Amino acid sequence: MSAADTPPPRPSFAPRNWPMWLALGIMVAAARLPWLWQRAIGRGVGWLAWHLARERRRAAEVNLALCFPQQTPQWRARLARDSFDALGVGLFEFARAWWGSLAPIERDVRIEGLEHLRELQVQGRGVLLVSGHFMTLEMCGRLLCGQVPLAGMYRRHRNPVMEWAVKRGRLRYAVAMFANSDLRGAVRHLKRGGMLWYAPDQDMRGKDSVFAPFFGMPASTITATHQLARVTGCAVVPFFHRREGGRYILRVAPPLADFPSEDAVADTARVNAAIEAMVREAPAQYLWIHRRFKRQPQGRSNYYERGRGLPAPPPAA
Repeated sequence: MSAADTPPPRPSFAPRNWPMWLALGIMVAAARLPWLWQRAIGRGVGWLAWHLARERRRAAEVNLALCFPQQTPQWRARLARDSFDALGVGLFEFARAWWGSLAPIERDVRIEGLEHLRELQVQGRGVLLVSGHFMTLEMCGRLLCGQVPLAGMYRRHRNPVMEWAVKRGRLRYAVAMFANSDLRGAVRHLKRGGMLWYAPDQDMRGKDSVFAPFFGMPASTITATHQLARVTGCAVVPFFHRREGGRYILRVAPPLADFPSEDAVADTARVNAAIEAMVREAPAQYLWIHRRFKRQPQGRSNYYERGRGLPAPPPAA
C-alpha cells in the first residue's frame, strides 16, 4: 500500500471543517437522486451559475470568441449557455461517479477502441491516457475503470475534507491517484506497465511549459506528456468521451505514432491538437470557464478583463 492507493485519514469534525462536511453531505445525497432528476436539476444549477458567476461566464465567452472566430456571435452565445448546462449536470456526474450507482447508466454506454489498450497490456507497456477537462471526465473515467485498471493524476486540495473526499471517491474505481507533485510515483506506475489518465490542457504556472497552438491560439501548456513518455517509454493514447442525452460514448484512439520525438514543443502541439479534436466533437461539454489564454508569449493577456469587448484573435504568425 502507498499514499497513491489509499485515502488520507478522515479529517475531524471540528467546527472549522463543518462547512465542507455540510457541502460533502449535500453531494452524497445528490449522488443518490434518480438520474433523470440529476440531469434536470443540473441544468437548473447551470442556469443559476450563468446568471451569478459572471467572471466565469466572461471567461467562457472570451475563450469561445478566441477559439471560434469564424462562427457567428449568436452561435457562440448559444454554445456558452449550453456549456453552463453541461457544467451543472457535470456536478451531479461527479457526485454519482464518487458515491452513486452506475446501474442506470451502464445499460446505455458505448466504448470503442478497447483493443488498443488490450494490446498494450499484452506488450506490458505503460499507457498515458490523455484527455481534456470535460464535464464528463469523472463519469467516463469510472466507466472506463470498469474495463481496465486505470490510475489518475489530480491536483491536491488545501481543504483536508475535500482532499479526503476526492481521493476516497476516486479510489472506489481507480487503482491509484497520484498528486501532480508525485511525478516519481507516476513514473514508477508507467514503467511497471500501468495505465494513467492525465489532462494536460490547463495553464499550470510554475511547471515546465511551452506555448503551443490550441485552436490557433498560443496556449501555455505543460510538457509533462512529452517528458513522461520520454522517461518511461509509455504509449500516449488519446481518450475521447462525451454524453449524448443520457448516453455515454467513450472512444480510445490508437497510440500517437513516433511519440515522443526530440522536440518537446512539437510533441506538446500534437497533444493540444488531439485535445482540440476532442473539443470539436463535444464543444458544449468542455470546461470553457478556465482562463486558458491568460498567459501569452508577450506576457499576461488582458483578454479576460471586465469592461472590454470580446477579443479578436491575434493575426497568424
